[in-house]
Amino acid sequence: MDCIGKNKKNLEKGSKLHVVYGDVTLGVHGISDLGKTFDYIWSYSHGGMESMVLDGKEWLYREPHPTFWRALTDNDRGSGFHLRSGMWMAADLFQKCSGIQIAIDQKEIPLPIAPENNRYGIEECAEQVEISFIYETITVPVTKVKVCYQVDVIGQIRVNVHYYGKKGLPELPVFGMRFQIPTKAVFYRYQGLSKETYPDRMAGGKPGIYTIKGLPITPYLVPQDCNVHMETQWLEVYRNTVKSNVKEDEKSKKELFGIRFSAIERAFAFSCIPYTAEELENATHQEELPFARRTVVSILGAVRGVGGINSWGADVEKEYHISGEQDIIFSFLIRAAKEE
Repeated sequence: MDCIGKNKKNLEKGSKLHVVYGDVTLGVHGISDLGKTFDYIWSYSHGGMESMVLDGKEWLYREPHPTFWRALTDNDRGSGFHLRSGMWMAADLFQKCSGIQIAIDQKEIPLPIAPENNRYGIEECAEQVEISFIYETITVPVTKVKVCYQVDVIGQIRVNVHYYGKKGLPELPVFGMRFQIPTKAVFYRYQGLSKETYPDRMAGGKPGIYTIKGLPITPYLVPQDCNVHMETQWLEVYRNTVKSNVKEDEKSKKELFGIRFSAIERAFAFSCIPYTAEELENATHQEELPFARRTVVSILGAVRGVGGINSWGADVEKEYHISGEQDIIFSFLIRAAKEE
C-alpha cells in the first residue's frame, strides 16, 4: 500500500514515513503529531544530516558533527590543559566519516547509493528509519564516534551518540554534538539549573524553567567558553528569521518557530550562543568576535570542570576531568517545539 501520494497534500498526520532513496542522499518526509510537515535529508558524501526542515523552516546551516573542544577558559590556559589536550581542537575541526549504516523498520539494508537505489520507487514508506555515521578522529591514536539518527512516524528524531575510549588519548574538554542554526535565536527556554553552570560550579544553580532572551555571551576580557547549563531536561530554541533572499513581510517577522531537544535516560548539558568554539578561540578581545548571525547549540554528554582553585593555575579537581580512554554514551530527542 502506498504511504504517500505524489505531493504533500496526501500526507496524513502520524502516517508512515515517506522515504526517498537518492543517488547520494537519504530523505525522510511526513507530518508530525502537531500537524506540521517535516523533511529530513542525510548526505552520504558529506557524512551527516544536511537538512532538517520543520514546517517549512530550515534548522541546519552545517551538518551536525561530534564536538570535542570548548574555547579555552582562563584556568585551562593557566594549568596548561591546552598543551596536553590540544589535539582535540584539530579533531573538532576535521573529521572523517568512515562508515554509514541504514536500517528500515529495524532491518539493515545495503547502502542505497547509485545504482543500488534503482531498486526503489517513488512511493517507498516505513514506520522507522535509522541511519548511523561512523566518524574517525585525527588524534593519535585514532578513535571513533558513532552517531545514530532514528526517525519515527511523528517526525521525532532520537540521536544516540557513542564515543569509543582509546588507551593513550588525552583528556577531553567536552564531548557532544554541535548544531549550527542558520539565523539568530530570539530566545531560548530550558528546564534545568539557573544561570551558567559547570560540573564543579552547580551549587548556586536552582532547578526550574528559565527563558533567556537573545544569545548572551559572558563579557570576559578574553573570549572563552561560557553559558553552559548543566542537568538539563529539555531545551527549546525560538527564531523568527530564515536565511533567505526573499524579503520578509511584517507578519513573518513576528512569527516564532522553535525546535526542542529533550533528554532521554539522563540529563544533558548545553550551550546556546552565536559562536562556535573555534570562533571564540580565535578572538583575544571581545571586539574581535565576528558579527553574530547564527545560533550554535551544543548538546553535551560530558563537560570538563572549570577549576579556579589558586588564581587559575591549578588543575581541575580529578572528579571533573573527562577521560579520553573511557567510552561516553548519551542520547537525546529532537522535534519541533509547540507554537508559542
